[in-house]
Amino acid sequence: MTNTIFPITRRGALLSGAAAAATLAIPASFTLSADAASTKHPTEGNKTMSTITTQDGVEIFFKDWGPKDAQPIVFHHGWPLSSDDWDAQMLFFLSKGFRVVAHDRRGHGRSAQVSEGHDMDHYAADAFAVVEHLDLKNAVHIGHSTGGGEVARYVAKYGQPAGRVAKAVLVSAVPPLMLKTATNPGGLPMEVFDGIRKGVAENRAQLFVDFPTGPFYGFNREGAKVYPGVIQNWWRQGMMGSAKAHYEGIKAFSETDQTEDLKAITVPVLVMHGDDDQVVPIDNAGRLSVKLVKNGTLKVYAGYPHGMLTTHADVLNADLLAFIQG
Repeated sequence: MTNTIFPITRRGALLSGAAAAATLAIPASFTLSADAASTKHPTEGNKTMSTITTQDGVEIFFKDWGPKDAQPIVFHHGWPLSSDDWDAQMLFFLSKGFRVVAHDRRGHGRSAQVSEGHDMDHYAADAFAVVEHLDLKNAVHIGHSTGGGEVARYVAKYGQPAGRVAKAVLVSAVPPLMLKTATNPGGLPMEVFDGIRKGVAENRAQLFVDFPTGPFYGFNREGAKVYPGVIQNWWRQGMMGSAKAHYEGIKAFSETDQTEDLKAITVPVLVMHGDDDQVVPIDNAGRLSVKLVKNGTLKVYAGYPHGMLTTHADVLNADLLAFIQG
């Protein structure tokens, strides 16, 4: 498919933003425990939903699966997707006995399409509202792309001070700063992000086809195996959300300098990044982030794309499990 907004070339691929990763397959050994299968959610009228309302009145949708006394793993999705993009990871860790939690960022998925608050501070505060509501302790927070920025801000500002976080993982994540500035010469020029804004404003539906078809999963690479269902699932998640949230979220993921967030993190951090990430290039992201945290490990995946949690779920899930149990 021809990308009518960004040419599907290496340069054209860099004219794309940041997002999240999803599922390819359920492990053959996957079985639901009795506790996990019987997980119940609050009901309101005839509607069964798991939601909380933040201090500024925003309804946030979340999933909470598995034994309530098990160690929790909290997943933070990327732009412009939803908690559904963590299906492969949530099912995998549920089968390993963990409690798995994920929420839809404000303006995304099934959360309220509010007008305000589409910035990293509100993203982190909303995540903390979910954590406090569920009283999660000793939690591992895993964030992909924009969700990695959310994790960095959450851990530094809320998780560590409240004593609720054990470890953190940044996967293909946007910190410390995506935008090219005088002090960040390796970043991407503003024209890149203006191009994404233009795509969202003029034809969001087409952009949300072109992005996963091309650079996000590396499907534009020669010899790549393309999964049409994965592309359709990306489009489905994106179109569930608010155009305003998506438009304003571009500034959040590209212009938020999270250098100080990373420096403040003292819990163990695993940084996972593919060296063929066409969306968030590794040199100005993963390689810099691991130098800023106090207790970090970088794991580089040769040839893996931005959406490697989907295209290589089996490999990444095993590595995530090893880090969590280590």
